[in-house]
Amino acid sequence: MTEDTVRIDGNALRLPGGVQVRFIRTLRLPESGTHALPPGLGEFPVRRIEDYGDRVPAEWRARGGVMLPVYLREAMWLSFAGTAEPAALQVGVGKVCAVSGRPWSSRLHRDPQNYVVLPRQPWLDGINSGKGTVRQFVAVPLGLGATVEGQVTGEEVWGGVQLQSFPLDARELAAWREAERRKARQLPRMPMAPGAYGDAAMPMAAPPAPGAAPAGAAPLRARSAPAMGLGVGGSMRQEVYEDDRPLKAWAEEPAGRVFVHLVTPPEWRRITGEAPPPSPVDRAAYTRAGLPWFDYYDEDASDLAPADGLGSVKPVGDWLGDDHEPWQQPSPHQVKPLGDAPGKPVGDGDW
Repeated sequence: MTEDTVRIDGNALRLPGGVQVRFIRTLRLPESGTHALPPGLGEFPVRRIEDYGDRVPAEWRARGGVMLPVYLREAMWLSFAGTAEPAALQVGVGKVCAVSGRPWSSRLHRDPQNYVVLPRQPWLDGINSGKGTVRQFVAVPLGLGATVEGQVTGEEVWGGVQLQSFPLDARELAAWREAERRKARQLPRMPMAPGAYGDAAMPMAAPPAPGAAPAGAAPLRARSAPAMGLGVGGSMRQEVYEDDRPLKAWAEEPAGRVFVHLVTPPEWRRITGEAPPPSPVDRAAYTRAGLPWFDYYDEDASDLAPADGLGSVKPVGDWLGDDHEPWQQPSPHQVKPLGDAPGKPVGDGDW
């Protein structure tokens, strides 16, 4: 049976059409220069808004979706590992498209392209702001003007992250599945290789979702929680791939969508009763440990042109001041070339 609702599976979001998205903690890059892909440092825990009733603000309940805890100036990337069938995924930051720089839309567009193509796009680390590069997603509070939303639209209203998935239309999907069956019959079964950027470098998996607040906890009322959004940090080498299918190959209407609220660690503890993840590891300790960085290349794919509205987005340091943590450059051997059970439904709301 085809799943037609958004669900949480552990800390992964599963959207209709087989799309899987995980939010990965990572090292924050310097805001100057261009760098290799930083590794994963564990998954952000993800919880349903509706499980916490009036512990969350009314506007969050109205928008529905999920929430995750993030520190000021913490960096993240989105992993799409586990997405098996083709899908077009829109990614919004404060309802600004992270691919095209245009306002959020309920339809797919090609000029400019406002979605990533899965599973070809294995992950997304930031906004499409340069040729062959992206600028890293970094959490900042609303109200400073530092978010992508604030810089592109002149307002900070939404914050958070928005996801919307489109499967292939029925005819295209049937043809794709038949082609996959033919290939499976022709090829010997090979052992599955372990994940690299998407899986192997994530040693600190967060615990599974517990559901509602702990038994015996004192009743807490909702209050106006600090709102968080995504700005940008340093630049890294990553391509956002151009779709090689015609636009008519995709369904006209989205199969599912979800609003992801970003919560400060103190609010996370107050709302859920859970301890937030530890603060991000510092760069020097990571580099001293000799852990890997990554360089991903797909020779059969074409990179999208930088989005006009995103190329001029300034890093969060322009608002928050210089990053005083010294940068530890990884040694050449640390950069690794890469390439070539459902839970409860997540409620949607008005956004």
